Amino acid sequence: MDWYMHENLAKQDGYSIVCGVDEAGRGPLAGPVFAAAVILPEGVEIEGLNDSKKLTEKKREALFDIIKEKAAAYCIASASVEEIEQYNILQATFLAMRRAVQGLELQPQLALVDGNQSPGLDCDVRTVIKGDASSASIAAASVLAKVSRDRYMLKVDEKVPEYCFKQHKGYGTKLHYEKIREFGISEYHRPSFLKKMKW
Repeated sequence: MDWYMHENLAKQDGYSIVCGVDEAGRGPLAGPVFAAAVILPEGVEIEGLNDSKKLTEKKREALFDIIKEKAAAYCIASASVEEIEQYNILQATFLAMRRAVQGLELQPQLALVDGNQSPGLDCDVRTVIKGDASSASIAAASVLAKVSRDRYMLKVDEKVPEYCFKQHKGYGTKLHYEKIREFGISEYHRPSFLKKMKW
């Protein structure tokens, strides 16, 4: 598979600076949603790079530093639980994506965004369905976003260990629901995600 097909097609169309954008944490019951934007130098090889969901935690952690080192530019951003509640998860995800792209040291002419909806950026956008499994720069962004969110949730675990965030990172596992029933909703939870929960 050509990991740079989408980037190369963009360059053939006259875009010289192309970034990949992806998010982590749209589905969990707790914590912010994270996004990352990554510009990779042309043809740079990052061994083992893949969609973050297909990698082990250990492999993601190892790739995190390699991606940051090899990227021409990268930025990791988030939208808070308060923003998720205020705007809804989709709009908060777009907000995090905009922050990530705006925070790049190099301003891209085109953003390749995972999914099928444009977050409304200051540059041109091409959406790529399953882009984290077909584009090097989107896959790199998916790893940065996922590792950053997981690390954030580990810090939350230290503050409220009773919820066992270390194990589930805020996702709706059986254990997580049990802990919510036992201890109630914390400041880190997304109330709108728990409306249909059976207590």
